[in-house]
Amino acid sequence: MVFHTWFNLLRHPHTCNRSGEVCYDKNMSKIKKKETFKSPFLDERERLFENEMGFVIFDKYPVSNGHCLIVPHRIYTDYFESTDEEIVALNQLLVKTKEYLDTKYKPTGYNIGINVGEDGGQTISHLHIHIIPRYKGDVENPRGGIRNIIPGMGDY
Repeated sequence: MVFHTWFNLLRHPHTCNRSGEVCYDKNMSKIKKKETFKSPFLDERERLFENEMGFVIFDKYPVSNGHCLIVPHRIYTDYFESTDEEIVALNQLLVKTKEYLDTKYKPTGYNIGINVGEDGGQTISHLHIHIIPRYKGDVENPRGGIRNIIPGMGDY
């Protein structure tokens, strides 16, 4: 059992292995999950980068060239349930991905986003961070960026 699994138990009632099939309770006893969620991110897609806490893949439905997802190995829904260790490691992947995209696609800007909860637009119950390269002229008026999620709120 690796240290980060034990560490996760300090903040969570249970933690699971990479596939989400084997879970442990706070006493490190195996528990059976009532319902097994099959994350669509754990398919055979090429992983651009990977570290001990997560990995990077291209989005299957990109909104721009180079749109990537940073995904934790641990299957959980809410960014705010991330451990400090996960936040640091996922951020390292985010920076590494940005450097890769700068070289390969040469975008002129970025949007970085995390959807949390159904009302926040989350449709997949496995946390993921979008890094969306932006290009000059890709929209008529980029002012306000992510604020344009809610119509009329981008202009200020």
